[in-house]
Amino acid sequence: MRNRFDRQLKQLNDELIEMGSLIERSIEMAVSALVTQDTERAAQAVSFDQEIDHQEREIESLCMKLLLQQQPVATDLRTISSALKMITDMERIGDQAADISELTIMMAGTPYIKKLTHISQMAKEITLMVMDSVEAFVKRDLDLARSVIAHDDIVDNLFAEIKDELIRLILEDSKNGDQAMDLMMVAKYFERIGDHATNIAEWVIYAITGTHVWEEKK
Repeated sequence: MRNRFDRQLKQLNDELIEMGSLIERSIEMAVSALVTQDTERAAQAVSFDQEIDHQEREIESLCMKLLLQQQPVATDLRTISSALKMITDMERIGDQAADISELTIMMAGTPYIKKLTHISQMAKEITLMVMDSVEAFVKRDLDLARSVIAHDDIVDNLFAEIKDELIRLILEDSKNGDQAMDLMMVAKYFERIGDHATNIAEWVIYAITGTHVWEEKK
């Protein structure tokens, strides 16, 4: 019975890796479409979110089987419950990548008012955070999970820089206002993806230690 349970736990890890790959791809598609103003690719990125939703349902079903058909011990229970929390954040990352692509479509046909240097850098940082948070779960790597949480400060600082720059562009010319607000929303979605990656890392820590991050800070 335990051998079967361990095989299913391995399947859970594999499914989470697959979902991590899907959301990484969704971010890459969204960024590529944004930078090149490719509306066709942006539309593909929007529809790609359905695959992520499907993967979430598959993992949720597997977790329910593990909980109902097996008798998990405390550490297994934490692993399964953490996985259920993680896929909620992962699904939201997919949603926000799709939201970025929808904004790309809205901004199509008009040259950007600024280079997307900082936004592209944000995308690289949050992609790394997402990849590392999933890897930390699979490898039970506490240090990697904590490094993801610390890395969120970099994303927050980039968002602050982008916000200040866009406000300056609006003050210089009010005609920049509409696109500046759209780009602000793009940056905000990236910042939220960083927050979700942080949440995933916090659930990894709970799965390993049995302690929530906010309890560690007390």
